Amino acid sequence: MQLKPKIASKRATGAFALIDSLKRHGVKHIFGYPGGAILPVYDELYRAEAEGDIQHILVRHEQGASHAADGYARATGRVGVCFGTSGPGATNLVTGIATAHMDSIPMVVVTGQVARPAIGTDAFQETDIYGITLPIVKHSYVVREPSDMARIVAEAFHIASTGRPGPVLIDVPKDVGLEEFDYIPVNPGEVSLPGYRPTVKGNIRQINQAIKLIQQAARPLLYVGGGAISAGAHGEIAELAEHFQIPVTTTLMGKGAFDEKHPLSVGMLGMHGTAYANFAVSECDLLIAVGARFDDRVTGKLDEFASRARVIHIDIDPAEVGKNRAPEVPIVGDVRQVLLDLLRRCREMGDVARPNQTKAWLERIDRWREDYPLVVPRYSDSLSPQEAIAELGQLAPDAYYTTDVGQHQMWGAQFLKNGPRQWISSAGLGTMGYGIPSAMGAKVALPDREVICIAGDASVQMNIQELGTLAQYGIAVKTVIINNGWQGMVRQWQQTFYGERYSASNMEVGMPDFEMLARSYGVKGMVVNSREELHDAFAEMLADDGPVLMDVRVTKDENCYPMVAPGKSNAQMLGLPERKQLEKAVELVYCSNCGAKNVASNHFCPECGTKL
Repeated sequence: MQLKPKIASKRATGAFALIDSLKRHGVKHIFGYPGGAILPVYDELYRAEAEGDIQHILVRHEQGASHAADGYARATGRVGVCFGTSGPGATNLVTGIATAHMDSIPMVVVTGQVARPAIGTDAFQETDIYGITLPIVKHSYVVREPSDMARIVAEAFHIASTGRPGPVLIDVPKDVGLEEFDYIPVNPGEVSLPGYRPTVKGNIRQINQAIKLIQQAARPLLYVGGGAISAGAHGEIAELAEHFQIPVTTTLMGKGAFDEKHPLSVGMLGMHGTAYANFAVSECDLLIAVGARFDDRVTGKLDEFASRARVIHIDIDPAEVGKNRAPEVPIVGDVRQVLLDLLRRCREMGDVARPNQTKAWLERIDRWREDYPLVVPRYSDSLSPQEAIAELGQLAPDAYYTTDVGQHQMWGAQFLKNGPRQWISSAGLGTMGYGIPSAMGAKVALPDREVICIAGDASVQMNIQELGTLAQYGIAVKTVIINNGWQGMVRQWQQTFYGERYSASNMEVGMPDFEMLARSYGVKGMVVNSREELHDAFAEMLADDGPVLMDVRVTKDENCYPMVAPGKSNAQMLGLPERKQLEKAVELVYCSNCGAKNVASNHFCPECGTKL
């Protein structure tokens, strides 16, 4: 038996062990804000920065640090890292930790803590951040001994980045950072966690059963979520879709996992998904869920979601499989690995796809696509938000896009066509203020790529202080504010469901002059008031080599459609465009509820969603 060579120890502090361990795990950038309890760590970080090993990005608010680490991770697939001090510094990180947890983003969050003897005494700036964050982390640690630091960091990175990714918290008491000990490094891969064994390979019997269901299906649909992005499975999804000619719909988190310009793409499904994606999921006879969790914004009324379909559910997290919808074929494993094995098995079996198996189904979807297209409205007296976003997508098709949360987020999801990891948006938690700091993280990670934040006039103000960070470090994020003077999605819901009682949703009084505000931070500010200015203004913004904030004034009362109302099925959408023409030379039936004409093969009425 060959023994590992013994590694010599050296006297070092807990803070040195932390920074050295981060460097060993490939960390080049840390987003953070210092404070008393974490000063020993920042003192060691000062030396590492002086040696050029790590760059620290000083944010203006700790929430900005957590969102920036999140955006860094989403853009690259690597673990993002952020720092905050104890008490209010740590609690300011909570929203960003919850955002990462909901969307399964790998992060390591380091917080300062009061010295060990003071823990539990209500000391100055003491908060039990370990307890506060228990529901929103994948795992967490309080470092009780400096000799545990290297092991804890190695474990944290392993846990954050494997299985279903997520944030891991490391809480470091001040005296642990200061205390000297005999330091022995722990490198990546040198950890042993016997109780942590994520399932990677899918069960081959289940994979064979999935292939049988795919072979039998006349109306299959691939339903792809964020797990496919995390697993890097876009190549395998494309191969599966093309081999069997299966249409593909994605969730908000899954955008980019399949080429949205591909003829098999039906875009995003769910509350503000395309009409043809929502009709397809309502009419399919086989739903292949890949790295998706059947959340309520996707399913609408759950018992009517893909109600005529058998379900194959592939996910690395066994807790998600069957949580909201019981599948006929559950497959637990890494999404990419499962698809690789499934495709390999198909090749071994020979030509398993039947000729023209889905031809009629794809033709039917194409008719829905023609009858219910996504529409970019053009008004004679104002600029529509859809116009602005569509124009931006034309001028910067390969950019990495981040968003805040609201109507602009949904319009971005509808009209931008993104590649893998190029759509960065808070989906599960829906965090306003996410856009600028996440764009900052993405741009720091990928300085040679165009990074654009699409924001709303309300949500952008929640972390607009990070313009100072962009200015300090010359981080060339381009921020486009879709400015309608409202909390747009709140206004839309108040109009639609609350009798037009617009309670606390108008933002015009007290709105800053965004152009002047940007300039006050040292960032270029721009304003667009009309369609005629739009193209040239975007071109000027994209040509600038520094950060830019552009205020685009749009129609004030535009609503985001289609929209699935709460408690309704996906087939019951508000705001559908007028149908161009029903198919000719086919049998028609009339809906018993609204009287609309339907082709006989429909199971649901597209006008009102009633089962036929």
